[in-house]
Amino acid sequence: MSYYFIARISVHDPEGYERYLAGTGPLLERYQATVLAVDEAPAVLEGEWPATRTVLLRFPDEESAKAWYGCPEYQALAQRRHASSSGDAVLIAGRE
Repeated sequence: MSYYFIARISVHDPEGYERYLAGTGPLLERYQATVLAVDEAPAVLEGEWPATRTVLLRFPDEESAKAWYGCPEYQALAQRRHASSSGDAVLIAGRE
């Protein structure tokens, strides 16, 4: 069953955030993630969406998603993200 990573991110240091992004591709590939959407201005239909970027990734299963997020390489990159942005992230199960 697929698992989805959803993040709402408010970037306050675009250059630092770009340094974070520069290292993400190979790790996403290693853990078989697919970038389904990245949107700088999603259409808010209800409530508030206090973010400057929304990201949706698909992983083939829960194990892959958790392995990606918890791996030392990603956690090192995540420090760059934390320094250049704030946000919320969730992992949700698909319904296949």
